[in-house]
Amino acid sequence: MASSQQLAHLDRLERQVTTLVAAYQQLREELADAQTTIQQLRADVRDRDRQVKDFQNQENIVKLVNTIAGDPAHATELKHRLNDYIREIDKCLAYLRE
Repeated sequence: MASSQQLAHLDRLERQVTTLVAAYQQLREELADAQTTIQQLRADVRDRDRQVKDFQNQENIVKLVNTIAGDPAHATELKHRLNDYIREIDKCLAYLRE
């Protein structure tokens, strides 16, 4: 039979193993949460990049319109037309992404 010292040692080892398993499971959960957060942040970065590109395109169009149209009334009409075209193109791109 095992001595009381050996039983105490085994009991201590069992508690340590249980503690380690619990810590391991907690770390796995934290890792999974961190990976989810990373995926969300990457998606946010892609969205922000797309928005920046859209704003840059709009800025370029405004500059072009201002250069082409000297008459403010003509410039406004041209801006509206171009904005309509851009919206339509954005819809088409969104449809193609699906």
